[in-house]
Parts: sequence; structure tokens; C-alpha cells
Amino acid sequence: MIDLLRLGFFGMRTRPVRAVLSALGIAIGIAAVVAVIGIPSSSAAALKAKMATLGTNLLTAAPGQDFFGQDAKLPETAVPMARRISAVTGASATGNISASVRRSDLVPAGDTLGLQVLAAEQDLAEVLHADVRAGRWLTAGEKSVVLGGTAASRLGIEKAGAQLWIDGQWFTVVGILGPLPLSPEIDRSALVGWDAAKEAFGFDGHAGTVYVRTDEKQVENVRRLLGPTLNPRQAGEVKVSRPSEALAAQKLAESSYNALFLGLGGVALLVGGVGVANTMVISVLERRREIGLRRALGATRRQIRRQFLTESVLLSGLGGLVGVVVGIAVTAGYSISQRWPAALPWPALLGGVGAAVLIGAISGLYPAVRAARQSPTEALA
Repeated sequence: MIDLLRLGFFGMRTRPVRAVLSALGIAIGIAAVVAVIGIPSSSAAALKAKMATLGTNLLTAAPGQDFFGQDAKLPETAVPMARRISAVTGASATGNISASVRRSDLVPAGDTLGLQVLAAEQDLAEVLHADVRAGRWLTAGEKSVVLGGTAASRLGIEKAGAQLWIDGQWFTVVGILGPLPLSPEIDRSALVGWDAAKEAFGFDGHAGTVYVRTDEKQVENVRRLLGPTLNPRQAGEVKVSRPSEALAAQKLAESSYNALFLGLGGVALLVGGVGVANTMVISVLERRREIGLRRALGATRRQIRRQFLTESVLLSGLGGLVGVVVGIAVTAGYSISQRWPAALPWPALLGGVGAAVLIGAISGLYPAVRAARQSPTEALA
């Protein structure tokens, strides 16, 4: 075995440029496969960690449409009713306000920047696990506003204390929220206190969206009970959803591209295998005298076949190792740039090297057989 390995490395050392170029195709293919598997795995790990932090036990309920296709309304008692469910650990709500928010009264009324104004109950931040990254949360009764992260960015506000013009009235920004992936509508909103919204805008007190936190093990049970509980008379007019499912669906949509990139990696491996086979065929033609001399000195056809097959496997195996290292580096680099945990699937890494060895064996089979068939007299002629 040691002699075979020495012979295999000797054949690669005698033609280093050709060996490197042949192994490069294998390395590119393996690196592509490892990166395509590793990057989505890192993304999934980051998503799992984020959802564990945010909690997958958040449900939302919103009014749907009545029998005649008109927009329905949730009862004013919707939030207290939600809290009566034993598995509910917290409930709060936002209410829709027909108002626009602008940086000042000089900004045209139609320039809304895609933002909305919502009435917010006092415990909304607690239920949503919202992080107030600047300033503080709303205080009952005060004429103030808290901005979602996207809203603050679009309005050009970075800290509390700024003034905003909301439907002909000045409001003071007292806080800015961090990102809320499970509640993107809050990110794009200016939040006004529930009572302040009634006084300033004539808000009717009906919830537009009810947010409910539940026991982790009772999410589906609460989901079934939420509609009939919030609106016992018209349970069908309540739309209940689980925001974490939207993140999972988004992840599933992104993973549909994985098959394409895996296909490209497979093509690169095929090209690499063809390159190895071509190198070995040429090597057999160029080393006819070496083959003939070894046969004349007593080497059997089986030994010649093993020599060239070993060289082919070593060539592909080294390319596979380089490809795995490059794939790991690409995965780790991209994960660090995205602030994800680098997840390296070991089956894919070991499978990459195994695939390279297998390709080398297949690619070197024909050249090895061809070399073994040569007779000493023909090779030395």
C-alpha cells in the first residue's frame, strides 16, 4: 500500500501543473456543494436562534369580513376575552387610526413614506417582547409617540425628543423600537397611546390586531379557541395567524434555490471528473516506456492497474480536500458577514471527500485498465 501511494504521488509530482489544473475542477465542485449546504444550514441555525429569542408562541387575531363581504370589527372586549383563556400568558392590541405621520408640517400631506399610525395598548411592548433601543415606552395619557425601527429610519430620527406632525398635531417622540421580525407592521408604524389616540383622533377603541402570547405547548389549542373567544357571535369573522409560520415559509422559499446551486456543483464535479480522466489517459500515453520497463522488471497487470488507479484517486482526493477547506472558508466568511452562527454539516464535509475519491476511482478506471493491457514489447518499442 505504501509503495502504491509513493508511485501515485510520484506520477503527480512529475506533472504538477497538469495535476493542479485537473484537481481544480474537483475542488471547485466540492467547494460549491459544501458552501451550498453549509450556508443554508447557517441561515437555518440563525433563524432557529432568532425564533427561540422572539418566541414561536405569538398569535395574532384580526377582523376579517362579514357575510356580505364588508370589513368586520373586533368587539371592544376582545383583549380582556383573550386573557380569559387559561393558556394565554399575555394579550395586547393595536388599533387602526386614519392619520398620517410626517417629519414636519411643511412636508406635503401625500408624502407618507409608507408609514401608518396605530393606537397601542400600554402592555404591547411586553407582549411583543419589543426592545426599546432608544428612549422609553409610552406613558398613559401623554401626547407622545414611539416609532418602529423602519419608521424611525424613514423619518430620519435616531433618538428620542424629536417632534412629529400627525394629522395637524405635534407629538413628541419618546422612544424607538428595535426590529420585530414577527411583527413587521409595528416596524413601519408610529405608535400612540390608546387613550391619547381616542382624545386626539377620535379613535373608536376597536382593536385592529390582537397579539396573544401562549404557553408553548398550547399554541394550537389557543389558536382554535381564539376566534370563538374574541367574537363568540361571529367567530368566522376573526382571522387568526401565527407570525412565526411566515418566517418558516420565507425560509422554505429561499431554500428552493439550493437545488439549482447543488446542480451547478454537480456539473463542476462532472467537469472535474472528465478533467481527471483526460489527465490520466494522457499520462498513460506519455508513460508508455515507464509502463513497459515496469512490466519487463516483473510488474503484473494488476500492479500497473493499481498504480494508475491510485494516482487518479489521490488526484481527486486532494482536490476534494482543498474543495472542503474552501467550502468551509466560504461558509464561515459569509456567516460572519451576516452575523450568523457558522453551521458546518459534517456529513456533507465527509461526503464531499468521499465523492471526490469515488469520482477519482471512476475517472481513473479506464486509463488504469488501458495501461495494464500494454505489453512490455509494445511499450518499449
